[in-house]
Amino acid sequence: MIKLCRVDHRLLHGQVAFSWINELSADCILIANDAVVHDEVFKTTMKLAKPSGVKLVIKNLEDSIKAINSGVTDKYRLLVVVKTIHDANVLSAGCPAVHSLNLGGTIRREGCRQISKAIFISDRDEAELKELQQRGVSVFIQQLPAESPIALEHVLHQ
Repeated sequence: MIKLCRVDHRLLHGQVAFSWINELSADCILIANDAVVHDEVFKTTMKLAKPSGVKLVIKNLEDSIKAINSGVTDKYRLLVVVKTIHDANVLSAGCPAVHSLNLGGTIRREGCRQISKAIFISDRDEAELKELQQRGVSVFIQQLPAESPIALEHVLHQ
């Protein structure tokens, strides 16, 4: 069962590995991204960063969608982490089980505007966030569990 789906350009780091895992009582982290699945150094680093007793799975988006939809992940309290808003949109489009999306951190890029302390979006990102919302996905900004979530519509000019 998906406990949280999170966009975080850093993927697995202290906030995710400890704060969110503890808050959610998650026992499995699924990193869903097409690029990192082929990066052996990255995968080794992520395995070292994960808390003990928590399963770590790194899959491309297509295989992540198949795994979630097949029910094989249902036995886990699953934290899904994607790197980009685009990844989240692709995952959500293929997975009806994604009901909400936590925006935790996106990388500052040329042509992006800042909508919160750690969230920078392009026009394309904004369009994809609106697609997510049109599919019924609740999108909110929250870096840490101790912070109050901020609904996306409070920071975007609809």
